[in-house]
Order: sequence, then structure tokens, then C-alpha cells
Amino acid sequence: MSSPRIRRLTLDYEILNRRFAGWPLIQIATNGMQPPEHYRLTYTVKGLHVAPGGDILERSEHIVDINLSLGYPRRAPQCKILTPIFHPNFDQSTVCIGDFWAASEGLDDLVIRIGRMIAYQEYNVKSPLNGLAARWAADNPHLLPVDGREIAPRS
Repeated sequence: MSSPRIRRLTLDYEILNRRFAGWPLIQIATNGMQPPEHYRLTYTVKGLHVAPGGDILERSEHIVDINLSLGYPRRAPQCKILTPIFHPNFDQSTVCIGDFWAASEGLDDLVIRIGRMIAYQEYNVKSPLNGLAARWAADNPHLLPVDGREIAPRS
């Protein structure tokens, strides 16, 4: 009999495949292990980044790694964005999900929440990882969200 963690990893994988199959805004890749403990997500969602000259520009593709540690699901997944982004709740090494992660949350819900964050449909300027982006978001609510499309397919 498999452990509760392996059963959860297997269930997460099955739900992700079922929910996002053919969905153009979120592509999901794994490291090939079964069940996967590492996912690479490509979001085709508008977000923001800072150009070399300092201008804040739109970016339409974002890549995020999600690693499910041995403590998962009790411990939150480790999430890292691999492409440039300008957002209050992202920095170069972390996506801030700790404010809302609970073991009862599905990995598919987390995938959607990260996409909504990239699009500035969800953000938190009260405890930012990027203070400059938090100030910009607070000063420019009329420009948000950057992408208003529904991030997830209907269930």
C-alpha cells in the first residue's frame, strides 16, 4: 500500500492532467518521475517585467517551477519563477504563497492562483517580496489587472 504522500502526489498529477489538458494558457511539464514531485509550468498570460532601461513592460510568457518537498502537502510547495517578472509577491527566488497555502488546497488551485497573480488579478501589497512593485501596484490600480482573461478552464 502506498503512503498518504504518494497517494496525494498521484491525485494531484491526475487532477492537473484532467483540468488543464488542451488549455492554452497553462502548459504543464514534469520531470518524468511517477508520481511527479517537480513541475514546470508555462503560463501564456500577460504580466509585467522591467526592461533593461527601467521601463515596466508587458510580458506574455512566464515559467514557474514547483517543487513538492518531502513535507508536502503539510508544507507548502516551493515555487520559483524562472522568467523576469515585476510583481509584489515574486522575487528572483520565490513566489509568495505562504499567506494562503493549506494542506487541503489542491495543487491545481495553486497553479491557477499563481497564474492569477502573474496577471495581477490577485496580489498583496501588505507583505511584499518586491517593495517597488508593491508601491507601483498601489499607485496604478487603474492599470490592473494586466490580463483580465479567465486563467483556468471551467471545471
